[in-house]
Amino acid sequence: MDLRIGVIGTGAIGEDHIRRITTVITGAKVVALSDLNVDRAKNIAKKYNAKFYVTGEEVIDAAEVDAVVIASWDPTHAQYALASIKAGKFVLCEKPLATSKEDCKKIVEAEIAGGKQLVQVGFMRRFDRGYRQLKTVIESGKIGDPLMLHCVHRNPTPGPKHTTEMSIKNSVIHEIDVLRWLLGEDYKTAQVLLPKSSRLAEGGLRDPQIVLLETKSGVRIDIESFVNCQYGYDVQCEVVGETGTIRLPDPASVVMRSQGTLSYGIFSDWSDRFIEAYDIEFQQWVDGVKQGVVAGPTAWDGYAACITADACTEAREKGTIIPITMPECSTFYSK
Repeated sequence: MDLRIGVIGTGAIGEDHIRRITTVITGAKVVALSDLNVDRAKNIAKKYNAKFYVTGEEVIDAAEVDAVVIASWDPTHAQYALASIKAGKFVLCEKPLATSKEDCKKIVEAEIAGGKQLVQVGFMRRFDRGYRQLKTVIESGKIGDPLMLHCVHRNPTPGPKHTTEMSIKNSVIHEIDVLRWLLGEDYKTAQVLLPKSSRLAEGGLRDPQIVLLETKSGVRIDIESFVNCQYGYDVQCEVVGETGTIRLPDPASVVMRSQGTLSYGIFSDWSDRFIEAYDIEFQQWVDGVKQGVVAGPTAWDGYAACITADACTEAREKGTIIPITMPECSTFYSK
């Protein structure tokens, strides 16, 4: 029997998830949806034969909905995640889990109080083929212990109403999660450097930014965030170990020799670069829900990422190194 899914938020990523659930993965179907843009949401509901609801809470409470996907505006994530937990329904919440560590903590506490893990956070990079190859090599010990990581996260242009804070809390938060997963440890300190800002950064946006993190064991990480790079969507990661290095492979692309040049294409946005990762993420989520388990990043992972992102924001605002205080992980999440 198909898992009946309700989707809250039918913007670009929400509609893409609806397409993915309907036409790519197996074992699930979208039966309900909601968005503030009523006309757009109603058209999408008609296209995919789903029922439109005025509010996200109505989607969550609908009897025909087994599980929920939250793809709405970031500040609404916490309220919908909490409502899903109260309703006892599994939920895949797009990152960030919430816009503050305090709200993330409420979600973690509600889940623990309910006695069952229900929340998965949409950190799709953990499902990317390249990052999984990195993790396999790190865990094999072939390059010794990791000592340094050099990372790049570039977008051709920022999204609408993009702010200096969003560069970390909505963009670099992917690196914050996936690097914590790769290394298997939490962070100790955060610092943010502000280079000369691009002339293409508008509205007071500080871009690029350089995020510096230190893990508990002393691994040093630098992350370049540049949302106005113009040339394409580019994600890079190099791990420097004691006896060797590994790099995140570029996605497969045709190499062309023409007119005296050798070239290959670069993706224009995140949805193309990580399309396979999203597909794998959703298939594993659906399969996990049917087995009654969370098959990916947990609410605790979302909480840890938010604590780190908040520390990075404070570090940028104060222009200093900020210690990261991570609570001890509950055994509820280490089962």
